[in-house]
Amino acid sequence: MASIELFAGAGGLGMGLTKAGFHHLAVIEWNHDACATIAENRKRGSALVRDWPVIRADVKQFSFQKFSGRVDVVSGGPPCQPFSVGGKHRGYLDDRDMFPQAIRAVREIAPKAFIFENVKGLTRVTFANYVEYIKLQLKFPELIKKPNEEWFEHRARLERLATRGKIEGLEYNVIVQVLNAANFGVPQKRERFFIAGFRSDLGIKWNFPLPTHSHWTLLWDQWVSGEYWERHQVARNDRPLPPEDHVKVLDLFRRPTQKPWLTVRDAIGDLPDPERNPSQANAIPNHVFQSGARQYVGHTGSPIDEPAKTLKAGDHGVPGGENMLRRPDGSVRYFTVRESARLQTFPDDYVFSGSWTENMRQLGNAVPVRLAETIAGSIRKHLYPEASEEASHPLPFRTADGDHA
Repeated sequence: MASIELFAGAGGLGMGLTKAGFHHLAVIEWNHDACATIAENRKRGSALVRDWPVIRADVKQFSFQKFSGRVDVVSGGPPCQPFSVGGKHRGYLDDRDMFPQAIRAVREIAPKAFIFENVKGLTRVTFANYVEYIKLQLKFPELIKKPNEEWFEHRARLERLATRGKIEGLEYNVIVQVLNAANFGVPQKRERFFIAGFRSDLGIKWNFPLPTHSHWTLLWDQWVSGEYWERHQVARNDRPLPPEDHVKVLDLFRRPTQKPWLTVRDAIGDLPDPERNPSQANAIPNHVFQSGARQYVGHTGSPIDEPAKTLKAGDHGVPGGENMLRRPDGSVRYFTVRESARLQTFPDDYVFSGSWTENMRQLGNAVPVRLAETIAGSIRKHLYPEASEEASHPLPFRTADGDHA
């Protein structure tokens, strides 16, 4: 099962595909620091990336035609600055918008399926028309924009084609959805926009995976059964129920069938505190205390007994007040790089070199590995329903809740 990874970044989405059983024919990334991170881990023999054929290239200058007919899935995260809340919101006017290159890759490769992700900000009303334009281009990737044709004129041509029905040539069935990573076993409340498609000639019926984890189950385990506190050997009476959850708990009559959301404590509870136990912490790669954390209105850190708030990259490193742990006593500190990697479900053998700011930028832009694996695994199952479960990549991987998959 072959794949091509575009805009690989730190490798989260690509690792998810590897774990789901896909073999990358090319992993393309332009950023020097991101390529250095992957290269360092390949050198170390990190299981999920050691066989990656990494190509540092400007995707605008890269030809995909040699991969035509050889690829099952094209994946990637086109740079999201044009659509992020922290960006300038220029969208299709921003030359950093790489969706046109993702669409070109689909056109030249003609894969069986594709999966692209971006920030939730892409779903804002401001960009609604452009999102529809992206979907239409991915549906009919061979109908390209004419010289001097405005994007909305091109969209109109695509709309007319879509209303006409079945066409000759390359066509995909395209769907989009915003997924919260916490609902899939990631210890972080991270919402991302996904757009997926299957080649229409395959006749595949597919939907995005359904949630496997629930906030309601976490509330039950914490405030009804108390199992959460017992498992972590923490005194429940020292942890008051958040006011916003009072009504939710009163509505619980039985434990939900889904697994509980994973919390910051689930993810990093076995790591020594880098501020209070630096000698122990420094023995762990990337687990170094970073000073300067402060909280203010709207930026109060992530409570340890909830999933983390969304890790941010920021335009110039970590924004003030973000990416912080809030302890039960109210004190805060920045997450270390290792803790942030755990919150993004990267394996512990995956290290980040360079400055703390650059490492956090890479992690803040990444797709959680576990979420990527869940989506990629579902795609694989539909492309190759005859493949058994053992076809998944049989590599050890420390999950955020301490298990090994």
